[in-house]
Amino acid sequence: MLLAVQGFLASIGAAVLGLCRATGSVVLFAVSGVSHIFRPPFYFGELGRQLLRIGFFSLPVVGLTALFTGGALALQIFAGGSRFNAESVVPSIVAIGMVRELGPVLGGLMVAGRVSASIAAELGTMRVTEQIDALTTLSTNPMKFLVAPRLLAATIALPLLVLVGDIIGIMGGFLVGVGRLEFNPATYINTTVDFLEVGDVTSGLVKAAVFGFIVALMGCYQGYNSGRGAQGVGRATTNAVVSASVLILAANYMLTEVFFTA
Repeated sequence: MLLAVQGFLASIGAAVLGLCRATGSVVLFAVSGVSHIFRPPFYFGELGRQLLRIGFFSLPVVGLTALFTGGALALQIFAGGSRFNAESVVPSIVAIGMVRELGPVLGGLMVAGRVSASIAAELGTMRVTEQIDALTTLSTNPMKFLVAPRLLAATIALPLLVLVGDIIGIMGGFLVGVGRLEFNPATYINTTVDFLEVGDVTSGLVKAAVFGFIVALMGCYQGYNSGRGAQGVGRATTNAVVSASVLILAANYMLTEVFFTA
């Protein structure tokens, strides 16, 4: 019995130590990557390519997600509000819900599934084929050339994606509200403008910037430290998406506490 208890406690201790070790490794990796953003040389060409890949090429999936989310949100709020004769709150709740929570979170999760996996697979393949080691032999710092541009590009691109997604999501709610729920178009737009505040939009964009950094960080970290072989690259890709998604949800709660707790 005593040996079983000792084994159980030892397993818990090993898990805690592993978590602390992994957390410290990620923090040191993030500090190193961020420090290289502000130190020359600067690879603006690589930054531009990453902005295009992370931002522009992610626009269709983020836009479609926002459009259908806004429409579904309008239907749900109308169905719930009709129980209390509060159908008129649909425009304001759709707008606030999209810009505060659903736009940043869903945009971050969709980009995590697309971009974080892509970064991890790319860097993991470079690690397996020793291309990262080759950069070092050519006097090119891999952290500066591979990691820093991706961190900066994702931090810049995701707020822009979320801003576009917010507009598309509110438009989705408008289309459903006017076409399906028989709202007056002018009344719907006026209600949205009257209840939506600048702080709602800015809080969502700040969240998006943090989520973008998390997406790129986890993709770069898992790919940069990928194991050898195809199995190691596949594991790094899976870990990047899962860890980025979990961290986005956790960061969303903490940022919501900061912005909206009186």
